[in-house]
Amino acid sequence: MTYPERVRIVEVGPRDGLQNEPTTIPTAAKVALIEALADAGLTSIEAGSFVSPRWVPQMADTAAVLAQLRPRPGLRYPVLVPNLQGLERARACGVREVAVFAAASESFSRRNINCSIAESLERFAPVVETARAAGLRVRGYVSCVLGCPYEGAVAAAAVARVAEALLGLGCYEISLGDTIGTGTPLAARRLVEGVAAAVPLERIALHFHDTYGQALANLLACLDLGVSVIDSAVAGLGGCPYARGATGNVATEDVAYMLRGMGIETGIDLEALVDAGLSITRHLNREPASKAARAILSRRQAAA
Repeated sequence: MTYPERVRIVEVGPRDGLQNEPTTIPTAAKVALIEALADAGLTSIEAGSFVSPRWVPQMADTAAVLAQLRPRPGLRYPVLVPNLQGLERARACGVREVAVFAAASESFSRRNINCSIAESLERFAPVVETARAAGLRVRGYVSCVLGCPYEGAVAAAAVARVAEALLGLGCYEISLGDTIGTGTPLAARRLVEGVAAAVPLERIALHFHDTYGQALANLLACLDLGVSVIDSAVAGLGGCPYARGATGNVATEDVAYMLRGMGIETGIDLEALVDAGLSITRHLNREPASKAARAILSRRQAAA
């Protein structure tokens, strides 16, 4: 097996991880989290989204968050945009990278964004075109790649069609999301192999949730195929409001620990990353979901 020498981790905790929290998180706490993640070595951190605050109230302060972040060379703060209005709000904040999102499941697409897959792609076409014309990078997300809460199994061919369409629109990278975390290693590997027939491996990212505790195994099963970009959320933040029992994203601490043990470079300071996760989970009044973080915190306590 040949694994990549380096993996780029896209931190999604401040957006995907916090967007479904039931209680309002102060802007200052979000800013502190993002700054701590940057201090820990993350270079791509999702800072929020410009969706309607009526649907996602937790992201209503994204503009305020962006305004308070310190500019750092080589650091990207991508945001999610659902339409041209969201894109214009992002551009007004000086954002240099945005993301659009589609689903591989018709039922999920209709429940999540109230339109078919084809309609969603039609909506995104002018968004991507306008963003690229303005010099912005655009990332594409595909949801429900390994299962849908309404339809069950999702065919790899269906995922490949959506991923290829997003690539054709002009997305520089396609993130494959196991939104409800039902995937297992062989299924994940076969999915990536299927999508790679339509999208180059170097333009594929993996976004796996850990509902059934399979996310790390799923990532490992795909790494030697040539994928070298992983989405994760500090402290395992997140979940899917459309899938009962779905837990958060794979924890960034766990991914960083696994990759370090494999000799794969990430540029992340694991101890500082644990501190970043601890600060936000204390604010949320719960323990980090990351097993690596819990072990490191236990070791610190014993040493003290």
